[in-house]
Amino acid sequence: MTMIRCTFRAVLLLTAVLALPQVCPAPLIYKPGEGWSYEPYGSTSNWQKTRAKDQLEVAEQAFEKKDYDLALKAARHTVKKWELSDYAPKAQFLVGRSLEELKKDEEAFQAYQTLLEKYPKVENYQEVLKRQFEITNRYLGGQWFKLWGVVPFFPSMEKTSKMYEKVIKNGPYSDVAPQAQMNIGEAQEKQKEFTGAVKAYEKVADKYHDQKGYAADALFKAGQTHLKQARTAEYDQGIAARAIASFTDFISLYPEDKRVAEARKNIDTLRSEQARGAVEVAKFYEKKRQWSGALVYYNEVLIKDPDSPQAADAKRRIEFLKTLPGVSIEPARTTNAAPVTPVNPK
Repeated sequence: MTMIRCTFRAVLLLTAVLALPQVCPAPLIYKPGEGWSYEPYGSTSNWQKTRAKDQLEVAEQAFEKKDYDLALKAARHTVKKWELSDYAPKAQFLVGRSLEELKKDEEAFQAYQTLLEKYPKVENYQEVLKRQFEITNRYLGGQWFKLWGVVPFFPSMEKTSKMYEKVIKNGPYSDVAPQAQMNIGEAQEKQKEFTGAVKAYEKVADKYHDQKGYAADALFKAGQTHLKQARTAEYDQGIAARAIASFTDFISLYPEDKRVAEARKNIDTLRSEQARGAVEVAKFYEKKRQWSGALVYYNEVLIKDPDSPQAADAKRRIEFLKTLPGVSIEPARTTNAAPVTPVNPK
């Protein structure tokens, strides 16, 4: 009851304050298209002008003086009142710049998006794209999005990816587009969405194949991402195979790249992982007394990594299994059937 009475008193006090605007030196005023702002009495004529050019100058001068609130308000007023004038695109750009300076990056990004959609022939189109790109990079780096534009809420790689997608759509062959597509892959990796990350990297390698630096980086990153995924998918031989394919393509297409040695090392590691996985599957078949299946996968170890310790063990198991009564099937050279996923191989 005490808390209810306190809340009721607070509401009454707030109502009384709002009902007496004449005692407030700077009332809160809302204007469509401009938002909420404090408007000192007698100051309207100081910043509102009758010509678009003059209104934009107010915004520009305020921005130069680092009065970003006034710059934002004056720029928004310019766009709203003279939407089709030659000064509107510049004013809309200034809206974005002011929001950036006010640390309202998500709103700034949207202001730039509005600029590009509403005034697609704006002179500084590439600069606007770069600003959108830089804003999104900050979110990729861990900057938090804000709830209702005010309360720091959480970082979101999903929202970050969507922002990069808008940048790419705005300028698919701009200077920032290839890196934006690469960064989508990085954002997906941070979410542990390895399949999505690989698709993002492969899109770079395909779409920007004429830009050797990006294409090579993308193909190598695709292999690395497959490698990460392979390490989390113990019995999925397909992932390891795709990783090997990516690194093999990288070596074939970019033989002079300084990362070729690392790619070869990764291939060796992956083949070892494949062999280890085949051993686990073979052991599973042995426990089920399915000798032919065990023979197939032990033989797969010899194919994948013939010089490994696993291969030596596989040879011993093959020889032993062949001595068992009723086992006369020779191990196949390849596994035509899809690999099983044991529920509990141990």
